[in-house]
Amino acid sequence: MRTFAVIVPAYNEATSIGATLAALAAQTDTDFTLVVVDNASTDDTAEVVRRFAAPFPVELVREEERGAGTAADTGFRHAIAHGAVLLARTDADCRPAPDWVAKARAHLAAGAELVCGRSVPRRDEHPSPVERYVFPAVVRLAALYGRYRGAHRRPEFRTPYVLIHGHNLALTADLYQRCGGTARERLEDGSEDVTLLNRARRHTDRIVRAEDLTVENSLRRLRAWGARRTLLWYWDRRWRPATSTEVHVR
Repeated sequence: MRTFAVIVPAYNEATSIGATLAALAAQTDTDFTLVVVDNASTDDTAEVVRRFAAPFPVELVREEERGAGTAADTGFRHAIAHGAVLLARTDADCRPAPDWVAKARAHLAAGAELVCGRSVPRRDEHPSPVERYVFPAVVRLAALYGRYRGAHRRPEFRTPYVLIHGHNLALTADLYQRCGGTARERLEDGSEDVTLLNRARRHTDRIVRAEDLTVENSLRRLRAWGARRTLLWYWDRRWRPATSTEVHVR
C-alpha cells in the first residue's frame, strides 16, 4: 500500500466504472493505491476492476452490507490499516480531472486536513444548459442555507460549514480516525458526506473548500428523479424513492 490511497465504493457499476478507472489512470500523479470496494454487487463490477491494466496498485475489497457510507468506511479503514496516511474518495460513476490526485495531495501537504472539492456534470453525458449551470447554482445556494442552519452552527464546531460532495473529497488518515470516519448507514438514511464533514468540524479547523479540485459527476440521478426530487433527496432526504432498490439509480 502506498501512502496515498484513493477509495472508490462501487455497487453494480460494471457499465460505468471503466470510465472512472480510465480517469484515474490518466492522472498526472499516479503515486497512489486504488482501493475499490465492491458493495455486494450482483453484476461484473469486480471483474471489470480485475481486468483493468492500471499504472498503480489496485486492491479490491468486498463489503456485503449495502450503503455508500458503509462501503466508503470499509475502504478508508482498509487503506489506513495497510499504511495509507493520505486519503481521497470518488465514486464509480465519476471522472476526476487529470490533476485531481495532484491537487488533493497539494492541499493536504499545505496543511489542510479535509479538502472538499467541486462537482461538475460529466461532459460525456452532454448536459443541457440547465444541468450545466442552473442546477449546480441551486445546489450552491442550498449549501449557503446549510451554512446558517442552527444544526450546523453549534458551539462545538471549530470551522464553518462548507459544501461537500462524497464523490470529491480528500483527508488525512489521522483526522479520519480522530473524528470517527464515515457513517455506516444506508444511502436512504442520510448523507454520509455531510456526517463526515460535521464529525471532522468537531476536531479541526483545517477544512477547506477547494474549487480547483474537480470531479465530473453523473447526471443519471437528476435525470431519473427530476430536479425537485433530487434537491429534496440531498436536503436531509426529504424525499425518498418508494423502495430501497430505486435509491440506486442505474
